[in-house]
Amino acid sequence: MSDRFLFWMPTLIWATTWHVILYEIGEVPALYSVAMRFALAAVMLFAIAGWRGESLQVSKNVHPWLALTGALQYGLNYVGTYESERYLPSGLVAVLFSLMIFTNAIGGALFLAQPIARRIAIGGCMGVTGVALIFWPDITAAGANPNAWLGIGLGLMAVTFASLGNILTLRISREGMALVPLLAWSMAYGALVVLLIAWVSGVPFVADPRPSYWIAMIYLSAFGSVAAFLLYFKLAQRQGPARAGLMGMVIPVIALGVSAVLEDWRPTPIAGLGIALCLGGLWSATRRAAAN
Repeated sequence: MSDRFLFWMPTLIWATTWHVILYEIGEVPALYSVAMRFALAAVMLFAIAGWRGESLQVSKNVHPWLALTGALQYGLNYVGTYESERYLPSGLVAVLFSLMIFTNAIGGALFLAQPIARRIAIGGCMGVTGVALIFWPDITAAGANPNAWLGIGLGLMAVTFASLGNILTLRISREGMALVPLLAWSMAYGALVVLLIAWVSGVPFVADPRPSYWIAMIYLSAFGSVAAFLLYFKLAQRQGPARAGLMGMVIPVIALGVSAVLEDWRPTPIAGLGIALCLGGLWSATRRAAAN
């Protein structure tokens, strides 16, 4: 698979999940929806590993690292994201997650000995600025919210956990563990962590009888989790987490295109400028790499 495919396919998938998650909102508490999403994804990945003949046996010394990876990437990251959206509009959360361009780059430099390319830094600044302009009304509205800083803190915590999960996944894979069983174990541990949080918090489980909820659940598990993360980490293995993190400034642009078609979203001039900056930042960050 080409690097372009590895970049654009998970980008397109994750852009559509913004809309699909709307079908998950309803009777079932978010913690249980997240836990079921990654539990189902883990089952799929275990099945894929078995079909491909990849060993699922893991050394006792590796299991704690897989548990930590799952807790950070698929547990605390998603819990922090949902909690931050209690205090912040989703657009501002998207701006915070576009900062993964930088947290991934810093993590890659510190723990994977991958230098931060100048084009990534410049393109990332353009992209984050563009995402901020796209969601400028959300940012200005957050100023009147007395709990906005709490939401920002939770969002930044989620971004940090996600980047740490990225680095741990790449470090474990460098030690020789195949990616499919690695993600299977990590997502299984992540689902257990979210279930534990729900249990400790006393959140009751409520089933949702709507077919749309379960169709969305299958899509989020099979495509938003299994396919997207596999392709994302394959790209990160080849080109580093900073390059893979550039998805964060393109996903909102495509997601808003989906919203324009399905949810009657209409762009404003400032949002158009933001979209142009995102695309220009992506071009700036990748043009030299594409030419080599």
